[in-house]
Amino acid sequence: MDTKTRAERSFDQAQPDLEQLSQWMYDNPELGYEEFETSLRMAEMLSAGGFAVEYPAYGLDTAFAARAGTSGPEVIICAEMDALPEVGQACGHNIIATAGIGAGLALIDLVDELGIRLTVLGTPAEEHTGGKVDLINAGAFKGAAASMMIHPAVKDIVDPQFLAIAHIEVDFYGKPSHASAEPALGINALDAAVLAYMNVATLRQQILDSDRIHGIITRGGAAPNVIPAHTTMVFNVRSATDERLDELFPKVEACFAAAALATGCTYEIRESGHRYKDLRTDSVIADLFEQNSEELGRTMNRLADLEPSTSGSTDMGNVSHEVPAIHPMIDLNCYPTVNHQPEFAAHTVTDDGKRIIRDGALAMAWTVIDLAVDDRWDDLGQH
Repeated sequence: MDTKTRAERSFDQAQPDLEQLSQWMYDNPELGYEEFETSLRMAEMLSAGGFAVEYPAYGLDTAFAARAGTSGPEVIICAEMDALPEVGQACGHNIIATAGIGAGLALIDLVDELGIRLTVLGTPAEEHTGGKVDLINAGAFKGAAASMMIHPAVKDIVDPQFLAIAHIEVDFYGKPSHASAEPALGINALDAAVLAYMNVATLRQQILDSDRIHGIITRGGAAPNVIPAHTTMVFNVRSATDERLDELFPKVEACFAAAALATGCTYEIRESGHRYKDLRTDSVIADLFEQNSEELGRTMNRLADLEPSTSGSTDMGNVSHEVPAIHPMIDLNCYPTVNHQPEFAAHTVTDDGKRIIRDGALAMAWTVIDLAVDDRWDDLGQH
């Protein structure tokens, strides 16, 4: 029996439990850095499968590192786990997590034969804060030969574009007063927020097609007859590269400064969480993943062959600047339902979602096998 068939049989034994875990994560979504029960269940499954599990890991309460193998190049498979507010697993992290675990369980009996070290890394808080950046800073990826994960989406793309992003929080401070009796004594922080929003909307006319600026007012005041003295806004600023983000960010900040100046308010602006970098797809790993997906009956597209478009952002981009990496998108077969919609979350626990768990796990596992059997390690890192 060849190595890939043995990996597939190991996955088949774990598949029912993986599907149950995916369903549980859908039913019990936990937000970033609050994934206590989720991470525990993931860690326990990997421990039962034969991994040596460090939990918690790297100073993060909900991170874990499940390790196998004692020598050779290290491959890190990332398993995201956090959910979104209100819409739960609408980015499919229940599939990402279980596919990552599935790849690990498919490979664990083969690591010594392959001459590798394998780590399934539980990575919290991808949706906003950037748990992988914390893990990078703590040394989790130091010296690794490769890293990978998969992500459910509405197209099969082996080398998707992901944008660099900065998460911004802004506060405007004015002065309260009676909005009808003494309006001249007030300084309206809501006016500042509205002007800032419109300033950003105007700026959008003069930015690159790959730039994205979007945000909301999270605090607008307490009562209509009280001039708001404090308002808050949350914005995302995205660009195709980290370097372009550095160019765009000051222009966005000027929108907030101008609004404060025009209304007489003061303001504070800060970045929350970590900046995410653009994704760099390793060409060798991507080629192997594409070939293995084809063997599983799934044809992966290349970004260059698709209509121009942009995507979201991920802290896996930061990982790809440290370690040769891939982050393929796998079609959940539900368009026009898309990521971050509640209907997308519901579709993750259908047969289409179960197929992604299988296809993603086995394509990753087989890709690791190819890297090891063909000794492709020195070919990595060329993008």
